[in-house]
Amino acid sequence: MGYLYLFLAASLWGLIGPVSRLAFGEGLSPLLVAFFRAGIAWVLFALHALYLRQVRVRAQDLPALLLFGVVGVALFYGAYQLAVGYGGAALASVLLYTAPAWVALLSRLILKEPLDSLSLLSVALTLLGVGLMGLGGGSQVRALLPALLFGLLSGLTYALYYIFGKLYLPRYATPTLFLYALPVGALGLLPFVQFVPLSPKALYALLFLGVFSTYGAYLAYYAGLRRLPATRASVLATLEPVVANLFAFLLFREVLSPLGYLGAALVLLAVLLAVRR
Repeated sequence: MGYLYLFLAASLWGLIGPVSRLAFGEGLSPLLVAFFRAGIAWVLFALHALYLRQVRVRAQDLPALLLFGVVGVALFYGAYQLAVGYGGAALASVLLYTAPAWVALLSRLILKEPLDSLSLLSVALTLLGVGLMGLGGGSQVRALLPALLFGLLSGLTYALYYIFGKLYLPRYATPTLFLYALPVGALGLLPFVQFVPLSPKALYALLFLGVFSTYGAYLAYYAGLRRLPATRASVLATLEPVVANLFAFLLFREVLSPLGYLGAALVLLAVLLAVRR
């Protein structure tokens, strides 16, 4: 079941870039989309935590939860949306998946998880695939350097989700964690957003991002992470850029070069190796 949960989460996350581009087309800025995504998801997590009657956290854990809100929500959401805005959904989703390399390193240093040969091969194939897809570029790249910088920053901050989940999931339910982290992240983004009227299309896009690609995806992801090691989970979730590339092509005709599609195939191979392991 852990694999199924992670495949569902990766698919929902893979839709973030294409759906965000729909919102951008309605006049919303990347950081405004990130703000609404965090705010909508927080309402659902708050209701969920209240329903479970699990809203309290230990005082000594509160600083870590608040710091995660700043780095794992404000910085991560903002960087990823900016990467989509500058480089398109396909390229941004690929750069996001430098995360497995960070996860492997941090899992070894912090969680003391062993790295066997198959795990290392999966990570190596993932990074090679990401590199090829990055070299392939994308047809919607507006500014390559900002796209690369924000994409790599999103990968680094995304890696913290695996470590944070392994450290705090044994203590708290997923809704409890995001009850505290998401409003901090939304407030961190607030000074940088400029509100505009929301068209029906923009509203539908924001609701999808908040309800399905954030609330639903996190529930599925952390349900899977409870059942699998962090490094393996990070590799399995690399289905996300494949999904993102597919929908970016279907909706916006974004394409990568042949090198990019070879990279996508290597990512899929890494996922299959992780499942077999």
